[in-house]
Amino acid sequence: MPASPVHVPPVPAHWLLPADPASVPRARRAVTEALPAGCRPQLRDDLRLLASELVTNAVRHHSCADRGQLVELVLWPADGHYWVAVSDGGPALSLAPADPGPDSCGGRGLLLVDAVSAAWAVVPRPARGKSVVAGIRLGRHTS
Repeated sequence: MPASPVHVPPVPAHWLLPADPASVPRARRAVTEALPAGCRPQLRDDLRLLASELVTNAVRHHSCADRGQLVELVLWPADGHYWVAVSDGGPALSLAPADPGPDSCGGRGLLLVDAVSAAWAVVPRPARGKSVVAGIRLGRHTS
């Protein structure tokens, strides 16, 4: 096959996971295995954290009402970032990081997403549901 004169971007890594808590470690493992061998440890850890927190939120808050639903996880490099998107069938709510009290056992997931990512947003899906997309700048990870 002849080489194309047009730059073809990398194909995103894509997984469909059951809306189940067991999908959270599967998401972390999938992201780790999809990254290139020379990936910097801090970048790998931050991407695993994003996948873990976003899949946890999708399973815990938005998809669990119907255990038959799936959570979609996508990982791809583009525009100097690695992007993670987690989609579910839940309503496209405006998500904002919570301000949990010091004794709270949860509620810090989006605070972590906000701290680790260069940008993140909730994007409504055309038919149903939403995607939460977060990106980590590649240049941030120099060690």
